[in-house]
Amino acid sequence: MKRVSSHVSIASEAEINLDLSRLLIDKPRLTLERKRSFDEQSWSELSHRQNDGFDSIMHSPAFPSGFDSPFSLGTLGDPHPLVNEAWEALRKSVVYFRGQPVGTIAAVDHASEEVLNYDQVFVRDFVPSALAFLMNNETDIVKNFLLKTLHLQSSEKMVDRFKLGAGAMPASFKVDRNRNRNTETLVADFGESAIGRVAPVDSGFWWIILLRAYTKYTADTSLAESPECQNCMRLILNLCLSEGFDTFPTLLCTDGCSMIDRRMGIYGYPIEIQALFYMALRCALQMLKPDGEGKDFIEKIGQRLHALTYHMRNYFWLDFPHLNNIYRYKTEEYSHTAVNKFNVIPDSIPDWVFDFMPCRGGYFLGNVSPAMMDFRWFALGNCIAIISSLATPEQSVAIMDLIEERWDELVGEMPLKICYPAIENHEWRIITGCDPKNTRWSYHNGGSWPVLLWLLTAACIKTGRPQMAKRAIELAESRLLKDGWPEYYDGKLGRFIGKQARKFQTWSIAGYLVARMMLEDPSTLMMISMEEDRPVKPTMRRSASWNA
Repeated sequence: MKRVSSHVSIASEAEINLDLSRLLIDKPRLTLERKRSFDEQSWSELSHRQNDGFDSIMHSPAFPSGFDSPFSLGTLGDPHPLVNEAWEALRKSVVYFRGQPVGTIAAVDHASEEVLNYDQVFVRDFVPSALAFLMNNETDIVKNFLLKTLHLQSSEKMVDRFKLGAGAMPASFKVDRNRNRNTETLVADFGESAIGRVAPVDSGFWWIILLRAYTKYTADTSLAESPECQNCMRLILNLCLSEGFDTFPTLLCTDGCSMIDRRMGIYGYPIEIQALFYMALRCALQMLKPDGEGKDFIEKIGQRLHALTYHMRNYFWLDFPHLNNIYRYKTEEYSHTAVNKFNVIPDSIPDWVFDFMPCRGGYFLGNVSPAMMDFRWFALGNCIAIISSLATPEQSVAIMDLIEERWDELVGEMPLKICYPAIENHEWRIITGCDPKNTRWSYHNGGSWPVLLWLLTAACIKTGRPQMAKRAIELAESRLLKDGWPEYYDGKLGRFIGKQARKFQTWSIAGYLVARMMLEDPSTLMMISMEEDRPVKPTMRRSASWNA
């Protein structure tokens, strides 16, 4: 088993450059001393930030300006040959609307006969592209994207004869050019053209997260504070915070509503959606103006975060002691004293978990609902849990310990497994409906996705383990350009280019660039990362009789 233990202490910008320049020259070592994580130390040492609001926005002048100048690798030495190639490929994917850049298409694969919807700008796909452009001081394309998708939110959203909620954000959009009339219009897809006709739950969350990243980098609060953006956030949140029959603070979702956009057994309360929901709530809490409707939403967010944080950290978390407890659960318990609150049958624990779970390490389960626990590991949800501080500092360390202990299984020869393990045989037939694209160790069923490299890098830096990120980046660099920037890789180790993978996949390119830039300047992590949250308590209202 290959292992990398690489914790460093990060205190100031000068020390970052000194420590990383020293660490990143050497090869990974197995016996590096464990130090405090990035999150355990004061953020103000890097950004002089005083609170969670926008009083002191980070704006780094370290990135060169100009559309044609990629970042300098500084402490990492001379720029890797892949960097210039990546920027060239990323710029080829830029979409223009009426002369202005508004996003990047999903893939520029000229060899593919079928375009399908890979020529559209996807909200979730654009996030790593947006971060790359922000880090390179190219902010206009990000602002334009945020404004255009905001305006598309007000479009009529009909699937057959059913109208979607006002707050739903599009999965993607494309530029429709009428050459006869010499006009351009944006056409949005809210799921009516998607496989399975599923609306994207994650699009709205990514939009809020990206708005905060833009605001933090540019120090321009005018966009987030504009009436249009304030209303957009409220509409998105209204879909998520409305009262219903739910007994849990988590969001109930259908299959195919996120990055895993095909039937993969994630219906219920998938970790990816819950982690993004948590992060979007915290981002919105920082950006909503405390007046009028905003004040009511701020109160609702505080109440939801209080319950959601407790629920996720207690019921979704799995490590060796928790696994042992579940293994010994009694069933059919009633009353408030029940230990097995979800009535999980111990015999339903899959055999692979007992071998997969190390004594040191842990992760958030894929899904938790009545009588069901999905024990699969999902990379995006766990990385977002670290970045957003949904995971406690101890849980963040445990997640990274798990990746370190199970490097071959989760990283292999191409980072990073979207989920582990793959489902196969009879289980595959039942759960996926015999989906020929999601066969074992392929696509969303245990495939390896290079785009996840930026999320892994962010998690590594935040927990003080840049050497793990460096090792993963070097693995990707050995293949990506040679293989033509594939969308995903197949096989247990991620050794083979995906059987239906598109080449020149934009978020594979952007994910690599963001990972490299973030490792070069860890202070850029603050654009997307969040501090350890202070205990969020719901607002207590006094009754009318109190004042009387």
